[in-house]
Amino acid sequence: MGRPAGWMTALTGRSLMKSPGAPSHRREVEREFWRAIAKGLLAEEAALAAGASRAAGARWFRHRGGMPSIDLGPLSGRYLSFREREEIAILKAHGAGVREIARRLGRAPATISRELRRNAATRGGKLDYRASVAQWKAELVAQRPKTAKLALNDRLRAYVQERLSGQARRPDGTPVAGPATAPWKGRNKPHRGHRRWVTAWSPAQIANRLKADFPDDESMRISHEAIYQALYVEGRGALKRDLVACLRTGRALRVPRARSKRKAWAHVTPEVMISERPAEAGDRAVPGHWEGDLLIGLERSAIGTLAERTTRFTMLVHLPREDGYGVIPRAKNGPPLAGYGAIAMKDALAATITTMPEQLRRSLTWDRGKELPAHAQFKVETGIPVYFAGPHSPWQRGTNENTNGLLRQSFPKGTDLTRWSAEEIEAVATALNSRPR
Repeated sequence: MGRPAGWMTALTGRSLMKSPGAPSHRREVEREFWRAIAKGLLAEEAALAAGASRAAGARWFRHRGGMPSIDLGPLSGRYLSFREREEIAILKAHGAGVREIARRLGRAPATISRELRRNAATRGGKLDYRASVAQWKAELVAQRPKTAKLALNDRLRAYVQERLSGQARRPDGTPVAGPATAPWKGRNKPHRGHRRWVTAWSPAQIANRLKADFPDDESMRISHEAIYQALYVEGRGALKRDLVACLRTGRALRVPRARSKRKAWAHVTPEVMISERPAEAGDRAVPGHWEGDLLIGLERSAIGTLAERTTRFTMLVHLPREDGYGVIPRAKNGPPLAGYGAIAMKDALAATITTMPEQLRRSLTWDRGKELPAHAQFKVETGIPVYFAGPHSPWQRGTNENTNGLLRQSFPKGTDLTRWSAEEIEAVATALNSRPR
């Protein structure tokens, strides 16, 4: 026959709750996740640090636009914590009464009685208290969703949206199409060369201009942070998500400031820092220690430079473009066709430096750039250990920096460096090595 209507309300003393499935992660876990994000960790790393899965961390970060939607401060002692609910479940399983549980936890008996009644599991038709289910139900009923102001005020939303999506126009008012843009994918900003032309206002400009345009209408007020949240946070539903492409950063997700302090060169470990280089390389007494870098030109062209510290002898590395450059459209994580990808750079460098006698191949100190992540494989193939200079420290490779300045006379900036063949750049190196230094 089934249970009578309202049986759960009569049993628990609270309104009917529909189960959305398995209980989700506790708020404590999510708070730990966002605290880790604030320290600069990636979403997957922060999820593991908080004890959640990588998929859960990526979902939290994406759905909330890179910003926490919950208070990250410590919980108020007014509410029961998950640890207290675990204690309640254990004591209840051992047959302890309400007053004994309250005495051990330092809570009022009414608090314990209400907790055992309201947040207990009711799947079997009777009250069965489990800590995880109780925590999930407490967090569910504690939610106080508030409708966004932009979703309620159509006039305000139209004003904000129009100024966020401004379009470049000629003096006569006709719009200019600008560069062709890729379709919106909901993640990441477009390449800088494909950003559409807009005269979009920033959220701060919009928020402040409202006061001047509507001085007597208090309903036409919104903060810049509310505009950012309407753009970034999924589910707010007030503004079109693709408008983030009109922001000056163009980011689809907010990026914590601490993440900018992360080490961008993952291939540079403490073992290959310049401080670990042999002491004999510092006083220039023993030849065979080299310094290297790239000369960068137009259209992602480059020439590798090698300078020996003792003799100042210079070698140039020819880095031709790969087949398909300029034909195959550029794609994120696509093949490196510019000529100085990891493998191409390693092979070209090895082919050049191994032409020297073994006694003159003792070490190589390279710039901090990302073109030599395969340095470990380079060392295995050539026997030459690679060391990297410190960040923003070109003076640690003074010989190579001075050589690059001399080479700019032959390879000026703003030049496509692939116009010269390997024989031609070798002639330049010969001319440089033949002149007084």
